[in-house]
Amino acid sequence: MSLKSSQVPNYRRRKVTDMIMRGLVLLAAACAIVPLVLIIGYVAVIGGGALSWEFFTDVYQPPMTAATMDMLGSSPTGDAPFDPNDPFANLDLGALTGAPEDGASPGASDEKGADILEAPARGGVFHAIVGTLLITSLAVLIAMPIGILAGVFLSEFSNNSVATVVRFACDVLSGAPSIIVGVTAYILIVNARDASGQPIGFSGIAGAIALTFLMVPTITRTTEEVLKLVPEATREAALAMGATTWYSTFTVVIPTALSGIVTGIMLAFARGAGETAPLIMTVLGSNVLVTSLLQPIAALPLVTYRYTESPFPGENTLAWGSAFVLMMLVLFVNILVRLATRNRLRMR
Repeated sequence: MSLKSSQVPNYRRRKVTDMIMRGLVLLAAACAIVPLVLIIGYVAVIGGGALSWEFFTDVYQPPMTAATMDMLGSSPTGDAPFDPNDPFANLDLGALTGAPEDGASPGASDEKGADILEAPARGGVFHAIVGTLLITSLAVLIAMPIGILAGVFLSEFSNNSVATVVRFACDVLSGAPSIIVGVTAYILIVNARDASGQPIGFSGIAGAIALTFLMVPTITRTTEEVLKLVPEATREAALAMGATTWYSTFTVVIPTALSGIVTGIMLAFARGAGETAPLIMTVLGSNVLVTSLLQPIAALPLVTYRYTESPFPGENTLAWGSAFVLMMLVLFVNILVRLATRNRLRMR
């Protein structure tokens, strides 16, 4: 048997094995990408249909049929003049709830109730957008210095027992269920007593602190890994110029890894902006526009969660719309930060 003929079967076997492995890799990539594309596409199609100018500029309004809104424009009972400050004062609630009138058939009541359940979406989620930006921004401002400094410590002083404990704590905290973080924040912050003995209560600050616990591990571990990628020659060059270790770290090493650090911050922002459980336990939510972080405040995850459970299809539509806005908000911020970071690095 010649050398050429003995090598042909081996070559064919390797070629078939290569094709099979390529196919398995592509299949695994599809299994990872296709669900993400389907989720984004479904939310975009269903939630995109709920978007309108009123959706972004108005706050919550209870769902009402056209007949109900006409009833609010006058005094239905005729017993007292219509009060614009309290439009429900003289309203015939039986007409709204579908309660049968005297002599009316039950079928008419069912039709009224069905009309209310089929009421179109009204109002918007402007109050939730403002609340999400306020809560998440405050959480990022708190978590950013803590996470970056902890990452610097783990990167520059990794060979000690303290760094091992910190790294282990970050790994455990990053995998902790968010509901546990929410319950802990509720006990330590919301249910804590002030000087007068009263509970502090729900507030935007409590929600921001709860989200901070979820953001710090992501920023810390990302900063550590990015700083490890900085060439050692960069550190040695700064030290050779007479700079101290801390000065070279903050003026040379961190700016070199700035793009990766910003990416870690945005990953933390994305996780915090989409969390619901900690906000349920600390923020509570609101149906009006609130800009003070010392009060219960609305947020997009809370609106999505609560409108999804609503029996009104109109509010279900608002839930899909708020989910789409939340997804686009995270994507838009990531794109902006990446563009800004790239331009800054080019200027250097």
